[in-house]
Amino acid sequence: MNIDTIDFEKMLHTCGYKMTVQRQAILDIIREEKKRHLCTEEIYDEVKKAYPGIGLATVYRTLQLFEKLGIVHHILLDDGCMRFQIMDSKEKHQHHHLVCDICGEVIDVEEDMLGTLEEKLLTEKGFTVKDHKVQFFGICKKCANEQNQ
Repeated sequence: MNIDTIDFEKMLHTCGYKMTVQRQAILDIIREEKKRHLCTEEIYDEVKKAYPGIGLATVYRTLQLFEKLGIVHHILLDDGCMRFQIMDSKEKHQHHHLVCDICGEVIDVEEDMLGTLEEKLLTEKGFTVKDHKVQFFGICKKCANEQNQ
């Protein structure tokens, strides 16, 4: 199921919550900016443009609720910020990230590169991997090209 076709309102309602305009605005920003890996304050800044009365605490609570319900997940990068992405039900695991040490760009890696390792852990150790997070740190193509000029 694609993230654009998931009925998040129904998902919230099933768990006893309502889809408020603030929650919808926060969800819309995360969905629209999914490649930017926004932190709480960045989400707040974007939502505040449309809803000036929204408080930062509301954004924090909403993100906690969304994570609890499996709507979003967070990633921690070297900048110390908790960044959020919408969950994609097509993914077996959270996808991997390439992080540029120079410009800070975060690039998604969609393919699951650890499938063989997970199978080996199951057969040799009897360990079932439920999820994993992998981040590679280095220099992106743009920064590498700029350094070589």
